[in-house]
Amino acid sequence: VSVPTRAGEHLTVRITGIVAPREPRSTYWSAEPMFRTPALLPEPGANPRGLNPPHYCWYATVLLPPDAAPALLGSTGEPEMFWRFAPDASGLTAADVPGLRSALASLENGPGLVRLRAVAGDNAAFRTDLDQILAGYDTLRAAIEPVVTVAAVGAGTVAAVVLLMTAGLIGGRRREELALLRARGGSLAGLGGRLLAETAVVAVPAAVLGLLAALPFFGSARPWPSVVGPVAVAVLICVAVPVGAVLPHRRPRLPGTRDDLMHARPSRLRTVAELTVLVLAVGAVAGLRRRGTTGGGDLLLSAAPVLVGLIAALVLVRLLPWPLRLASRAVARRRGAVGFLSLTRAGRSSAGGVLPLLALLLALTTAAFGGSVLAGIADARDRAAVLTVGADARISGLLDAAPLPARLIREIRAADGVQQVAEVQVVSGVPLPPGADGTGSMKNTVVLGVDPDTYAKLARTADLGTFPAGRLRAPGTKDKAGSTVVPVIASPSVAAELGDGPRDLTTPAGDLRVRVAGTLPRTAAVPDHEFLIVDTAALTRQWTTTLLVAGDPDPKALRATARQAGKDISVRLRAEERATFVDTPMQRGAGGIYAAAVVAGAGYALLAVLLSLLRTAPERTALLARLRTMGLTSRQGRRLLVLESLPHALPAALGGLLVGWATIVLLASGVDLAGLALFNGPGTTVPDAAPLRPDPWSLTLPALGVVALTVGAAAAQAWWAGRRGSITELRSGDPR
Repeated sequence: VSVPTRAGEHLTVRITGIVAPREPRSTYWSAEPMFRTPALLPEPGANPRGLNPPHYCWYATVLLPPDAAPALLGSTGEPEMFWRFAPDASGLTAADVPGLRSALASLENGPGLVRLRAVAGDNAAFRTDLDQILAGYDTLRAAIEPVVTVAAVGAGTVAAVVLLMTAGLIGGRRREELALLRARGGSLAGLGGRLLAETAVVAVPAAVLGLLAALPFFGSARPWPSVVGPVAVAVLICVAVPVGAVLPHRRPRLPGTRDDLMHARPSRLRTVAELTVLVLAVGAVAGLRRRGTTGGGDLLLSAAPVLVGLIAALVLVRLLPWPLRLASRAVARRRGAVGFLSLTRAGRSSAGGVLPLLALLLALTTAAFGGSVLAGIADARDRAAVLTVGADARISGLLDAAPLPARLIREIRAADGVQQVAEVQVVSGVPLPPGADGTGSMKNTVVLGVDPDTYAKLARTADLGTFPAGRLRAPGTKDKAGSTVVPVIASPSVAAELGDGPRDLTTPAGDLRVRVAGTLPRTAAVPDHEFLIVDTAALTRQWTTTLLVAGDPDPKALRATARQAGKDISVRLRAEERATFVDTPMQRGAGGIYAAAVVAGAGYALLAVLLSLLRTAPERTALLARLRTMGLTSRQGRRLLVLESLPHALPAALGGLLVGWATIVLLASGVDLAGLALFNGPGTTVPDAAPLRPDPWSLTLPALGVVALTVGAAAAQAWWAGRRGSITELRSGDPR
């Protein structure tokens, strides 16, 4: 190989070997692809204005030994020294991003560049694409972080409510003991200090063990955010147990005083607190709907689902006595005693039952919201795959312009799994006619020749630009000059250019006089391009360039058939396009957080049910023992406990379902899942938005699980009480 030099001579390079890379996709060979493969590229500067076809030349790379490098300094190729560094991102975390950005700025235009030039020369420069990667990271994080905060706030609030329920269970079990100590002169501060010490003995070691168990999952991340969780749990339980247990003993309470749900009257302080929460919820929902999550949001907006669930729980507690009174009056007229007893006991439950209902509604709302987010992510990716391919499969010639063989079309129609095939003639680069003032529009469009019936049916199946076939198939009308005017369907911008009147188009498929008969934002054949759809019968020269296939064909058979027809025929499948949406680590982590929120919501709902049943278990067991001495059978005992639990479980489950649905509908316009679902890679058509929608499974399954667990736990308690017998529960002096 002869290389010209500045002295007018030639430098000869002798090829002594051919390098075959063992790992051609490794970093070294990928940085400069021509190291391993020559390329045919347009000659730079040969076609500055793009008026003539470019002149292509072969470009290749010759590797020289280091001791031969000085010989290049005399050549005319302007040689330069450069070093490539592949960054190691294996240990990079979000906390390292500010430092990395500062280091890059220093190397590009700062003290780092000065030190670099001291080593590599005064003309040394530093270039990197990491700035673009960090900018994309910031954009993705800004889109994901507010949506993830919603899940974190919901799961954290449900956990806090369940902890408060646990504290209430502990205080309820020790109510008689504390009342006795209070009657004997114990002070509130003394009782609270005693309970604080007893609780800290259990809570603090449990928090430490939980933190130690989580240490292996920290990795290289900062540990302090995970330390906050156990500390917050320990502080909450250490404060909630003494306060919740001591406050009811501020004033003496007469024995036998009823504090049931049927006769409770909310205090003014509670009414003011509920109205305050209502105002906060309305403000959070309105702010989220107006600002959305893309603007960064704040904690109040992220707590919107929680506040909606809280308001629903408060409303449900206020409304629950009314249906219980009506049902009790209706059952009181019947002969059976089981129904009357169950409803009476349900109405005499503690008026403080707002906490179990709150836990259930918040847990069900969190599970429904998280499940709907995951379903919305899947829907957005399915939609993006459909927009990119246009159908279940797409078979096209070179650049969607080369005609497809008739034999291929017949074989595709007869292939297994193919339900429908739409033949499309794609004509690209059709110039739009000049405007009414005679000035040229300088705009091109794509003309699609289709069979109206087949294409309209496929568009309806793929939900891409549905239109009535009759509007496109309608016979052309005659204008004043006697020319046939063909109806067309256009994209909005093309329709605006053509106007309402007939216009002339010159296309490679024939000249047309068209009139816009309708508009579509997108169409299946070219979902990311401006278009003009016309009946193929109106074209003078007809050929098929693209096949849109609906169904579930075999990918291997489809590609084998296409290869037999020609090497330039491409096959794209919607299922394969869907599989290309691989989560980035941030998207994968966000999806994992929402999956954890769904599991946590469902788990906390079941835990709330168990805690609520555990709180009243001794009282129910004693009741069954007394009623059994009066002739109550085991079957009637099971019915009694099941019917007693249903007046609370059914409203909670139904309320959770309705509140979850209402929360998603209210907040759907402010939550965009595009950042969680999609990464706009090359050749991918991304939908305009990825809205949130209610997911039926996430709404119904946790609610049904709450009812099933409540019924199962009540039946199991009745069975266990029957096995133990009545003697233990009816001991003399037992306060139950």
